[in-house]
Amino acid sequence: MAGSNAIRGARVGSGPMGEKDHGARADRTQVSYWDALGNETVRYFAADVSDEEIPEQIDSPTSGLPAGRDKANPPQLLKNEPYKTHLAYVKERRTPEEAEELLEAALQKLRQRRGTARASA
Repeated sequence: MAGSNAIRGARVGSGPMGEKDHGARADRTQVSYWDALGNETVRYFAADVSDEEIPEQIDSPTSGLPAGRDKANPPQLLKNEPYKTHLAYVKERRTPEEAEELLEAALQKLRQRRGTARASA
């Protein structure tokens, strides 16, 4: 015969708080958050939590964007710099004249360093 540590007649999980203070029967406050795409996310907080402790913004689980409590003015979409393709770098290449000037300046620096290295050796 197997026994358990629970006292006969006692409910598992019940304690000094009582049933209404935890679980599905706890008093809660419903707070709605909206992201820039119009998605609504509802979060529940304990009723005794002050308004200052409830965050103004969260990350929306639907879109991954920041969501705020103000429906009329949700946080704006993030503007990330797009990844540049090779073609974009090719379009930004310098003119042949600029490229020759850069090459000549780099060669001059190398020659100066080589000359100072030979002189000191």
